[in-house]
Amino acid sequence: MGLREQFTEALKASMRAGDAPTTSTVRMILAELKKVDIEARPKGIERVEDGEIVAMLRRMVKSRRESIELYRQGGRQDLVDKEAAEIAVIERFLPPEMDEAAMEAAVRAAVAETGAASVKDMGKVMAALKAKHGASLDMARAGPLVKAALAG
Repeated sequence: MGLREQFTEALKASMRAGDAPTTSTVRMILAELKKVDIEARPKGIERVEDGEIVAMLRRMVKSRRESIELYRQGGRQDLVDKEAAEIAVIERFLPPEMDEAAMEAAVRAAVAETGAASVKDMGKVMAALKAKHGASLDMARAGPLVKAALAG
């Protein structure tokens, strides 16, 4: 089952269960997906693929994590809790991320595969990582690992 179908099923289930926070979050995901689809139309893409949907979900999680930090600084625990609940719902649709050891192995393999020799080649390594492990790899966490691998 693709992600779009998972969203639809989750929306139906949350509505049947009377789970308003989950229903609201899934509706937010569907609205964001519609926006991403519309933005892709000038490129000749009617519906984005699951890979782009995963990237969208990661952006949504990142945005909420940034909001949590701001709300904590402002002393708004109610909003921190709301954002954390939304993150939990969004993460249900994301593939499991690589653990630290697997990520380091993937970085070493990408460095060897691209023949990267210095930090100047970081872009090539990151592109290879994204192409091979895009859905399961958090690129923000991979960046420092790539930089460390190329520096020393």
